[in-house]
Amino acid sequence: METEQENLCISKDDESSESAFHCSACHDDEDWSCANPIRGRAKTRSLSASPALGSTKEFRRTRSLHGPCPVTTFGPKACMLQNPKTIMHIQDPASQRLTWNKPPKSVLVIKKIRDASLLQPFKELCVYLTEENNMIVYVEKKVLEDPAIVNDDHFGPVKKKFCTFREDYDDISNQIDFIICLGGDGTLLYASSLFQGSVPPVMAFHLGSLGFLTPFNFENFQSQVTQVIEGNAALVLRSRLKVKVVKEHREKKTLMQNGIEENGVISTSLEMEMGKHIMQYQVLNEVVVDRGPSSYLSNVDVFLDGHHITTVQGDGVIVSTPTGSTAYAAAAGASMIHPNVPAIMITPICPHSLSFRPIVVPAGVELKIMLSPEARNTAWVSFDGRKRQEVCHGDSISITTSCYPLPSICFRDPVSDWFESLAECLHWNVRKKQNHFAVEEEF
Repeated sequence: METEQENLCISKDDESSESAFHCSACHDDEDWSCANPIRGRAKTRSLSASPALGSTKEFRRTRSLHGPCPVTTFGPKACMLQNPKTIMHIQDPASQRLTWNKPPKSVLVIKKIRDASLLQPFKELCVYLTEENNMIVYVEKKVLEDPAIVNDDHFGPVKKKFCTFREDYDDISNQIDFIICLGGDGTLLYASSLFQGSVPPVMAFHLGSLGFLTPFNFENFQSQVTQVIEGNAALVLRSRLKVKVVKEHREKKTLMQNGIEENGVISTSLEMEMGKHIMQYQVLNEVVVDRGPSSYLSNVDVFLDGHHITTVQGDGVIVSTPTGSTAYAAAAGASMIHPNVPAIMITPICPHSLSFRPIVVPAGVELKIMLSPEARNTAWVSFDGRKRQEVCHGDSISITTSCYPLPSICFRDPVSDWFESLAECLHWNVRKKQNHFAVEEEF
């Protein structure tokens, strides 16, 4: 019955629905209309061909086991190349390719702070971008305050061309076409935190210690950057978590600067409920709720779509994305999930229970974490290791999959890069080979 209704709706609204679900960035069409929703799944719809959410239009989440269709426009100029190759309604990871609807002109260069070994690569990259490609380079102001850069007279003319910004004060989300990270995995996490909405494509060079998320080597950076500028690159969409923290209003109002709080927490709507303060974050790796400095067990209730599923008694709990499954969650005994898998992982930290194992839930669910009424102490929460804050009785943390993924540029393709990182960085399944029998034996 539902299939007949679906076919009827599709045949009736075929022409209108095709025009309504175009990528607004690629087709100059901003008709993201939900006035006449189609029941079921359209035959030609895929994750890659899903509508791009306009920056000024609100998207209402539906109660679904699947995660929200990710926005496929990344920054002002980049978007996902439309490709009909699909597995069910999810695009084949091997066919995810970057394309530009207009040539990129601006790039954000993120450099690991207080690392002298990155100064020369940083200078070489900036000279190449400004002088060879005539690009507008954005750099964080504190990067240019390094004495080695300040005292370099030869780098002075290049430095004058930079556009600078300050974290938590300047909004650059609509000015960046793509991002280049120089450092380790932390630089990619930092890049994610700068964009609370749509994220431009990120190209990460391995110049740090681990480099699980940074597939590019810097030796041949010119040709690699040129390929990205020309749109010849594969993408992996790393899902992020949309986190809403609701706190009882116990303190005086925090000083606001340009809609961003003094402690760096972005309040998207600056919404104040009855005695409650709301903060929102986009998280790439994980949300960690732990017992903090207290010697008592943490005691927090976990709800899934409004239903109480368990109480965590232990050192805490990790809620991670597939990208974060190879970070803190892996150290706590969780499985490792490929970034293309739509899922959320829940991993206890040292639970006081022999049967409490990590679990994977569908990306579309909404989790809620609160202190149990019986908790002896407060808890603490952090987001990708930052913005650490106390959680008291009456506070809540709501977590679901964000519709704004981080588009990470691949060295080869999403599958090959992931297994390469498992082998090179984590030495996955490294074992001395078993010797074969020297002579045949009869059994």
